Amino acid sequence: MKLLSISATVLCLIPLTASPARAQMPDPRIAEALKPLPEDLKAGATVVAYDKATGARQVLRAGTNQIECQPKADDGFVRCYNKVLAPRRDMEANLRAQKKTDKEVSEAIAAAMKDGTLKPTPFGTMSYRYSDDPQRIKLLWVMSVPNATPESLGVSTTSQRDAALAGHGMPWMMLPGTPGAHIMIPINATPISNTSK
Repeated sequence: MKLLSISATVLCLIPLTASPARAQMPDPRIAEALKPLPEDLKAGATVVAYDKATGARQVLRAGTNQIECQPKADDGFVRCYNKVLAPRRDMEANLRAQKKTDKEVSEAIAAAMKDGTLKPTPFGTMSYRYSDDPQRIKLLWVMSVPNATPESLGVSTTSQRDAALAGHGMPWMMLPGTPGAHIMIPINATPISNTSK
């Protein structure tokens, strides 16, 4: 009788493993969020999402490198960026949860940058964007170059949007000479930037 009791106790202590059918699948938003990144950055990237009603940040996957990614937003874009931009993304999410318009969000971000609430984006900071909308550049990398001009960097300001949609865009600068100056770098001829998909 004692042996039976001990055996039952031992069995209760052995952890039961989940059956394959019950094993939890990874959140599909994680794979979606990583799409725009170069391969060597994907494994270590953090993936976050924001609650639309409250703006609260939810970590879907903790990472080990300097990159943070978000699954597709309401504007249709999947975004990845250096973690130095996370406070800006948090602020944007909170403002959108308050039902602010795009214009109001942009103005609030600009004001926060001006008064120092948000730190300026370091020169050369990279962001990555993906869209499956055929009317948008599918795979776009963006380099922040605050206050730079076309003359200081030797880059064109002629939009390459249409050329990029056709699969052969070149880099160009937007908002030259302002704190928001950046270089748009369309990435063509990759499996996910192929315009036929």
